[in-house]
Amino acid sequence: MKSLHHFPLLFLVFSLALATCSSADSHEDFLDCLSSYHPEESSSISRVVYTERNSSYSVILESSIQNQRFSMPSTPKPLVIVTPLNTSHVQTTVRCSKRHGLQIRTRSGGHDFEGLSYVSDVPFVVVDLFQIRSVDVDVENREAWVQSGAITGELYYRINERATNLTFPGAVCHTVGIGGLISGGGYGLLFRKYGLAGDNVIDARLVDVNGRVLDRRSMGEDLFWAIRGGGGGSFGIVLSWKVKLVPIPSTVTVFTVGRTLEQNATQLLHRWQYVAPNLPNDVYSLISISTTNSTETGNRTVLVTFISVFQGSANELMPLMQERFPELGLVRENLIEMTWIESIIFLNRLPNETPEILLNRTYRNTLLSPAFKAKSDYVRKPMPEIALQGLWSQLLEDVATTATMNIVSFGGEMDEIPESALPFPHRKGTLYGIDYNIGWQEEENNNSQRYIDWIRKVYRYMGAFVSKSPREAYVNYRDLDIGRNNDDGKTSYTQASVWGRKYFNKNFDSHEDFLDCLSSYHPEESSSISRVVYTERNSSYSAILESSIQNRRFSTPSTLKPLVIVTPLNTSHVQTTVHCSKRHGLQIRTRSGGHDFEGLSYVSDVPFVVVDLSQFRSIDVDVENREAWVQSGAITGELYYIINERTTNLTFPGALCHTMGFGGLISGGGYGLLFRKYGLVGIM
Repeated sequence: MKSLHHFPLLFLVFSLALATCSSADSHEDFLDCLSSYHPEESSSISRVVYTERNSSYSVILESSIQNQRFSMPSTPKPLVIVTPLNTSHVQTTVRCSKRHGLQIRTRSGGHDFEGLSYVSDVPFVVVDLFQIRSVDVDVENREAWVQSGAITGELYYRINERATNLTFPGAVCHTVGIGGLISGGGYGLLFRKYGLAGDNVIDARLVDVNGRVLDRRSMGEDLFWAIRGGGGGSFGIVLSWKVKLVPIPSTVTVFTVGRTLEQNATQLLHRWQYVAPNLPNDVYSLISISTTNSTETGNRTVLVTFISVFQGSANELMPLMQERFPELGLVRENLIEMTWIESIIFLNRLPNETPEILLNRTYRNTLLSPAFKAKSDYVRKPMPEIALQGLWSQLLEDVATTATMNIVSFGGEMDEIPESALPFPHRKGTLYGIDYNIGWQEEENNNSQRYIDWIRKVYRYMGAFVSKSPREAYVNYRDLDIGRNNDDGKTSYTQASVWGRKYFNKNFDSHEDFLDCLSSYHPEESSSISRVVYTERNSSYSAILESSIQNRRFSTPSTLKPLVIVTPLNTSHVQTTVHCSKRHGLQIRTRSGGHDFEGLSYVSDVPFVVVDLSQFRSIDVDVENREAWVQSGAITGELYYIINERTTNLTFPGALCHTMGFGGLISGGGYGLLFRKYGLVGIM
């Protein structure tokens, strides 16, 4: 299985702070670099570079900010915005940013919930891809090349121009950038039938940390896997994607039916949890929860709106809903037939608009408030009615008038695709995903904390009813509350795993798969090797780790710990550990006596395994031939003792310190009391 910790260098360049010089110096040097890197293109690239001295700077920066929470005077601004026109502009920006210690933020549609595509706390450059958005549709082969700066609406429109019976399984919101959508996996109207957007990518072109342009073949399958769900801005700048187009019928059917608490909304939502994940793959089922004034009492009440898009006619959908969900009380008048492209317009609340509205990337979605805070969850067991009732009381608080919850049913094809197919792990067993959102007007930004406090309180309340160990979250609904990287670029694997496992579950690391590999590589030895494998869940883990740490400088709570310790008993155990570490991308640290002055035999900055040779220390002395076989886990004192047991007139010219591990001693040459007479240990 692949894992997201395989790419530390790329991740550092594009997502963590590299700034090592003053922002003023790096700023000017960066601009000089841009114009001089390819002198023949200096006039070309100068037309797409904006600093705060340019009159267009603010307009371009604001153009794609979808969350006005990050459009305040106090919000950090980029030193430079680059709006590349071609691949060379992107390559030059990457190389110059790296050379001059500037962080890169990449923006396609600007929908990052935490503004991370255009905000940073260290000196940074925004690469805004809005001018790299071509769409090339190949109807015959049911494929398309789409550049990352295109919005999903543009892709839908261009496909629809060429063929009304094909589309791409992308997002519902038409202004979401293709680059951001796919980089987080991406789900929408068709994901229950065709999987995620990332599941339908065939190839990609990416500019890596060194400015090289890579396609699927040259980047390799591991990186190709990571860019389709591992999170935007982490592994390079993806220029374009080759995607599969999928068939759609000439008619789809939609319905939107609202029910208040007085109309049994609680009972209907409770029942929906059992029905929706098991509906046919052709049904997309969404619930939107908000508050409204009751038509019966005039008081605020909770409104639960049931929304579905069915790939087929009303005559097909009506009997299906009557059979599966009669409690909803759906009638034929609730069903509206339309084309697939019209259903996108309908769900984006764009009544009376033509498909051309999908080309409008600056359209402000009325589904979201100008400024907002959002969080996400996944549910694997239906919530009881009493839990829903507890939720309603919080939604009816005065601060929550603009709060919404969107609940999207999973199941269908998502149950059939393995969790490890992409970094996006929320597959089989997921009943539905939840998006919590609370918004406010831009002028309320200075008083936004009360809204943020409310959504955090709701999130805490929901903890008892959603996925656990980890509590899962959707990386495209980024939430810095669950964790973030350090601004100085020195984020440990242990620290990153707090949020990494929420977004990516087992795909964040290959710890569990490594353990599976150990037990399955030689099935006949699985019980044997299991006795010498220790993780942090084992009570003996800490004792074994500490047993040979000779430098307590590397025994602090902040010291990075191995995912697994293996204490092999035989050669096969070592072979299996090496093989499985290589297969699952884990570094190996080998320890014999633990005397490494910098702790490198048991410490690493990347996910690693310690092979501790403390049980691998037999000594076989051949007095007659003046030879001995000694295993690497023995300490020099053991060798001296065993030789002395057999003969008092022979020894080995080893180290003076008797606890020095034999493997470490010889691997560094090694000298001791007798080296002036017999040379180094390694010579012997």
